[in-house]
Amino acid sequence: TADFALEAMRSGIPNLRVTGVDISPGMLAIGRKKVERKGWTDRVQLVEGDSVDLPFEDGTFDAYTVAFGVRNFEKLEAGLTEMHRTLKPGGMGVVLEFSKPTVFPLKQIFHFYFHTLMPGVGKLVSKDAAAYSYLPESVEAFPEGDEFMQIMQKCGYRQCQMHRLTGGIASIYTGIK
Repeated sequence: TADFALEAMRSGIPNLRVTGVDISPGMLAIGRKKVERKGWTDRVQLVEGDSVDLPFEDGTFDAYTVAFGVRNFEKLEAGLTEMHRTLKPGGMGVVLEFSKPTVFPLKQIFHFYFHTLMPGVGKLVSKDAAAYSYLPESVEAFPEGDEFMQIMQKCGYRQCQMHRLTGGIASIYTGIK
């Protein structure tokens, strides 16, 4: 929905140009309305695309960010490799993704909320518990920490790092082309 593209524009970096990619035309439509409201249509481009087949030349971008999306890639390595391809030499990939806290009591609170409370409330509200169990299941299945950084390295990234946020509920991963 272009939230991170708009946040990048708020950084005040002179002459910044941002390209946002989403596979969902509906999300892009919402994002385009936000970009138009801000008056940044000349500097923010939103493009429909799939992470495994991005419509850009090799070495197009100085950096990319993905927020809470890599976990949903059907082909994780192919998507990371394709995003790597679009980076300029020395460019940085930044991935913000959910992770599982490891410290007491946050680990226990997180587990209770994600696996019991959220699906239960979701079932009461929407009658579709499956819709509310997808998020915790996808977080559980995501290869986080060192395992994810090893996958990044396999896809060509170097100097991979991870920074845990909010007690480990989310993590930022970075890698250089």
